[in-house]
Amino acid sequence: MQFQPLALANVQLITLKVFQDARGSFMENFRLDQFQAHCGPYQLVQDNYSVSDASVLRGLHFQLRRPQGKLLQVTRGRIFDVLVDLRPNSPTFGRWEGIWLDSQLPQLLWVPPGFAHGFYVAEGPADVSYKCTDYYQPDDQFVLTYQDPELQIQWPCDGQPLLSDKDQRGQSWAELLPLLRN
Repeated sequence: MQFQPLALANVQLITLKVFQDARGSFMENFRLDQFQAHCGPYQLVQDNYSVSDASVLRGLHFQLRRPQGKLLQVTRGRIFDVLVDLRPNSPTFGRWEGIWLDSQLPQLLWVPPGFAHGFYVAEGPADVSYKCTDYYQPDDQFVLTYQDPELQIQWPCDGQPLLSDKDQRGQSWAELLPLLRN
């Protein structure tokens, strides 16, 4: 496993080593010791799996009181994954980063607790598997609008993305900022 820090503080892109021969391939997908050495002393307690059609945009989701770190991998399709740093004491607070993740590349993305997270499906259907550091709490779920005018996230959408009702009602950065600073 190769760990590469990205532009936002504490975010890691993890490239997996694939062993191939005439029978097929094998890769180590997760090692707690290496994960904790590079990402921190987190425990992964919940495993989620989503399937999304092309042009679906999910997010930007976060939990405020019980933030979830996420270790995610695209197992089918191609997505543009976006993170927004919501940690007031972070040197990258209020900044976003986007990264392409593709099932053809053996990579994982570590999103630490304290980030809003979402993705756009460029090639679908896309299957995304992600392990979380805390349990899903519906009463603690917030959505930062994907088209916030202040953040100006450069989504690679081809036309209007398909959104859930919840994601259509996402709040702006300006609306959420007082909650984040408390």
